[in-house]
Amino acid sequence: MQSPVVSAAFTSAPGPTEPRGWRPILRLVRLPNLLLMGLCLLLVRACLLQSPQPLFTVSFGLLILASLCVAAAGYIINDYYDVKIDSINRPGLLVVGRVINRRHAMMAHLVLTGIGVLIAGALSPLLGLVYLGSALLLWGYSARFKRLPLVGNVSIATLTGALVLLPELQLRTGHTVVWVYALAAFLLTVVREIIKDVEDMRGDAAHKCLTLPIVWGVVRTKWVAGFFLLNLLVLTGAASVQALFLGQARGLGLWLLLTVWVPLLGLAWRLVRADRRLHFTTLSAWCKWIMLAGVLSMLWGAGGN
Repeated sequence: MQSPVVSAAFTSAPGPTEPRGWRPILRLVRLPNLLLMGLCLLLVRACLLQSPQPLFTVSFGLLILASLCVAAAGYIINDYYDVKIDSINRPGLLVVGRVINRRHAMMAHLVLTGIGVLIAGALSPLLGLVYLGSALLLWGYSARFKRLPLVGNVSIATLTGALVLLPELQLRTGHTVVWVYALAAFLLTVVREIIKDVEDMRGDAAHKCLTLPIVWGVVRTKWVAGFFLLNLLVLTGAASVQALFLGQARGLGLWLLLTVWVPLLGLAWRLVRADRRLHFTTLSAWCKWIMLAGVLSMLWGAGGN
C-alpha cells in the first residue's frame, strides 16, 4: 500500500475553468505533437532519405495528411476512454465530456481514422495496412493496453518508431540511417511513457489500472525506465562518436552530443532523484525537448550521409 506521503506527492490540484473555443479542440488533438510529427516526416524525407524526387509532391503531402489524421484520431479516442482517469489526474484540462460531447468525440475519431486509412490505402496497399494496423493499435492502447504494465508503453513507442519509417516505406530508398532514428524514437518514447505512468498513477490506481508503477512500485519502475534510457544513451553516444571521429559529419556529432546525449545524461540523473509528481511532470516535458532536438538533428543528415 502506498504511504500517505507518496499519495500526497502525487495529488493533482484542481484546475481552472475550461475555456471554450478552439483552444480545447487543439489541445484535444495535441497540436504541438502533430506539428512535431509533420516536421519529423519532412526532415526524414528531405534530409535522411535524400530522394531524387521533389520534396513537395502530392503523394508525400497525402502521406503527411494521413499520418496526422490517424494520430489526431488516436489522441481523441485516448481521451474518450480516459475521461474518469483524467478527471483525477488533470481535472482542469478535460475536453471530452466537458467541451465536446462524448458521442461527437467518437464520431470525430471514426471520421479521422477513416480518412487517414483510405488515403494511405490509395497511396499503396502496404501503407494502407500499416495505417489500419496503427489505428487498431491506437484503439487497443486506449481501451486496454495502456492499463497493462509495459504493454501500452511499448505500443505507443512502436507507433512512434513506425512514424519515422513511413517516408522510407513510401519511397523504398534503402537508406539505413532512418532505422537508427526509428530505434532512438522508440527507446525515448518508452522512457517518456513510463515516466507519464508514474506521473498519472493516482488516477490510474483509482480506476484499477495495472500500469508499471502500480504493479511494481515507483522505485522498480524507475529501474525499468533506466534500462531503456541506458540503451538510448549507448545508441546516441555511439552515433555521436561515429559522426565526430569516424565520419565527415562533425556538425551532427556535436549536435547529438550537446543537445541529445548530455540532456539524456541529465534526464537519467534527475530520474534517479525523482520522487514527486512534479518531478515526473518535468521529466516528461524534458523528454519532449530531447525528442525535438533529435528530430532537428536530421538537418545535418544531408551532409552526413
